[in-house]
Amino acid sequence: MRDGVVLEMERRRRWTDEAKLAILGEVGVNGWTVADVARRHDVTRQHIYQWRREMRRKGLWPAGEASVFLPVEMVVTEETEAATAPGGTAAEITVALRNGRQFRCADGIDYAALSRLVRLLETA
Repeated sequence: MRDGVVLEMERRRRWTDEAKLAILGEVGVNGWTVADVARRHDVTRQHIYQWRREMRRKGLWPAGEASVFLPVEMVVTEETEAATAPGGTAAEITVALRNGRQFRCADGIDYAALSRLVRLLETA
């Protein structure tokens, strides 16, 4: 397209399953979002979501698994004691997910809210 005038008909691109999987695999790497990956490959975000569903249907992309909570062992340090001392700031928990993302939340976060947050971040 030049100056708003279509010069020639653009052909519909065809993507192999391998190319789709490679593109899908970029989501979440180095913090890239679906929108970032879509722009990088000149496709729409909807393509990414559609390909994800298609690959799951074909059994080539892992299905969304239920969240798994692992036991956590708290280690008390001077920093932790200062944070929980009266008048100190609230303690925080850092959660690392399988996809490499991390988030911090307050120590007393509601279990249901934490579950929703983990599911959201793992599927985003």
